[in-house]
Amino acid sequence: MPNLFLDLILGYGVGLTLGLLGGGGSILTVPALVYLVGQSPQAAITTSLAIVGINSLLGAYFHHRNGALKWRVALFFGGSGMLFSYLSAGLSKDFPPFLLMTSFAVLMLVVGILMIVRHPSTNDDPSKPHRLWPILTSGAGIGLLTGVLGVGGGFLIVPALVMFVGMPMYQAIGTSLIIISANSIAGLLGHMGGVPVDLLMTFIFVLAGLVGTFSGARLAYHLPAQRLRFIFACFIITLACFMLFDNLGDMF
Repeated sequence: MPNLFLDLILGYGVGLTLGLLGGGGSILTVPALVYLVGQSPQAAITTSLAIVGINSLLGAYFHHRNGALKWRVALFFGGSGMLFSYLSAGLSKDFPPFLLMTSFAVLMLVVGILMIVRHPSTNDDPSKPHRLWPILTSGAGIGLLTGVLGVGGGFLIVPALVMFVGMPMYQAIGTSLIIISANSIAGLLGHMGGVPVDLLMTFIFVLAGLVGTFSGARLAYHLPAQRLRFIFACFIITLACFMLFDNLGDMF
């Protein structure tokens, strides 16, 4: 029963973050599965891809109902990401666990800092056309990280869509979720046949995450996004520092 309660709480938190901020699911899920649930990093990466992929798909549907999803951008960005995510999925098997977790922590640290120091523009025209080349190259880079580290990429996709593609923040969040789902599913297919996945625990995470995603998508239109970005950035920076301290000792 305590494990069930923990899984429900963690799953709800992952879904809430995805629905509210358009990302952050894997940044929370992988460390939670490793440090709180007790999975190996390889198993946590595979499980994370399943959980985040399903929850992101539902979140994209909620945001689509509010008109905050650009399907053309999602198609090309996500298609490029899926290809590179699938091709790079097997690479994680060749790295020791401490290196995977250290890389994950460094990524979290960089993203957290960028969330604080970089602010999305409020002057973007939601109707302007978007160039194809930045969409494809940005998607390929995010897909590579998804396959290797199990990162759905939300906190990388949203800044990429805003800074490189030129989308307004509210559209970037909704579009990010459908891209995360596509990348995560592609990465999961690449990991199939590797480390076994706890199907019951995954189902519990997904079920609780669906409730959290619905709650987060509704809250996204009522709470100040900048304050939430700053609070969450501070949280993932703290978590990244803990993971670095915990894993760098294994290198010496």
